[in-house]
Amino acid sequence: MMLLMSATNAQTLRDPTLPSQGFLAVKALDDNQALVLNSIVNGQHAYAIINNIILSVGDAVNGSGLRVSKISKDYVTLSDGRKLQLFQSITE
Repeated sequence: MMLLMSATNAQTLRDPTLPSQGFLAVKALDDNQALVLNSIVNGQHAYAIINNIILSVGDAVNGSGLRVSKISKDYVTLSDGRKLQLFQSITE
């Protein structure tokens, strides 16, 4: 009986190593929803990925009423003066 219950529970859990089921639509930001700086790409043009959306200087941050003012190597400055900073990488 116990073996049967364990098998049933294992079938309902999703394997966390599987790829995601697809992208979710990004809803407008609430005042309580945080802005997350996912990544910065520096090259000929600088791009920031905020809340999984690729942005460059001057672009509006989806649903927040803010714009990207500056993209540096480690942080992004928004039009309200707020800075979104990347976490420092851990190296040996």
